[in-house]
Amino acid sequence: MSALRFERAPLRVYWELTRACDLACRHCRAEAMPQRAADELETEECERVLRSLAAAGPPAPHVIFTGGDPLKRPDLLALVRYGVGLGLGVAVAPSATPGLTRGLVHALKAAGVSAMSLSLDGPSAAQHDGMRGVLGCFGWTLAAAQRVVAAGIPLQINTLVAAATEPYLEATAEVVARLGASRWSLFFLVNVGRAAALRPLDTTDCERTLRWLARQSARWPFTVTTTEAPHYRRVLIQEMRAAGRTADEIRASPVARGFGIRDGNGVMFIAANGDVTPSGFLPLAAGNVRDVDPISVYRDAALFRALRTPRVFAGRCGICAFNAVCGGSRARAYAATGDVLGEDPLCAWSPADTAGAAA
Repeated sequence: MSALRFERAPLRVYWELTRACDLACRHCRAEAMPQRAADELETEECERVLRSLAAAGPPAPHVIFTGGDPLKRPDLLALVRYGVGLGLGVAVAPSATPGLTRGLVHALKAAGVSAMSLSLDGPSAAQHDGMRGVLGCFGWTLAAAQRVVAAGIPLQINTLVAAATEPYLEATAEVVARLGASRWSLFFLVNVGRAAALRPLDTTDCERTLRWLARQSARWPFTVTTTEAPHYRRVLIQEMRAAGRTADEIRASPVARGFGIRDGNGVMFIAANGDVTPSGFLPLAAGNVRDVDPISVYRDAALFRALRTPRVFAGRCGICAFNAVCGGSRARAYAATGDVLGEDPLCAWSPADTAGAAA
């Protein structure tokens, strides 16, 4: 199945406004700290970057302010309003702390946020707080989720998928449904930052989990997506073909809109100090917004151009018939092998098994 190459501009810009955060998550890729760093972008610099992103459209990228905890930036509301005023879609991914009050949620709504996301790494305090490193975080997360939904803001729940969390995924999905979330995004572990000490799923368990997601997703009242597991798209195609869906039906399905999107192809990350990378899990800077237009980095940097060319990927990812729609996790390939164009070791698929590949 063919997939788009997003050459002109990213669809999504994940922007780490700060690394400051009051949590101590075991899997934090940012290795967040209690206080803001001295080299963070100033408000005026952020506004200049937002203007650049807005000028890249149409369609303009969707901006997701993240961290750390973006609530630690006193100018967060002003930046949301500024971006929305430029015509950008702006979402916010805060940490669930007592600082995420009802009043602040309503202020974000008034500023124009298009969505908010919260992390939930288990169905109870024992699992979630153990992963987040702060007692009480589970309760804060549930309260924050209720406030977001009550304010009429679409809620995404993010869940880490690793050996420690996989046994609880079904129970976690039940909590996600009760919270009224519109989207459940499963982040498959990449061993970067603090997460270097955690154990990922093996390939067999990953494949089983992806197939479980594909088969269960139709009965859940929310959309299911994966982060750093693009081979979920291959699983979806295989499941749809096994169910008798035609190539045209697969192309027209809602899930096909995400085909091809991955680090550097539709996705760009801006670090708190202005470094531009293909994703937050792939710490290779191709430029800095203090020195160069971030859209120019995305369009022209050799790193980004290579990531948009799956035929140059090494190993199974380079020869796989699904590489246009999937391409493997470039972040995991780099973390595992040191080669950003290398093979994603979490995928169980053999390119020699071509059944269902050409949709």
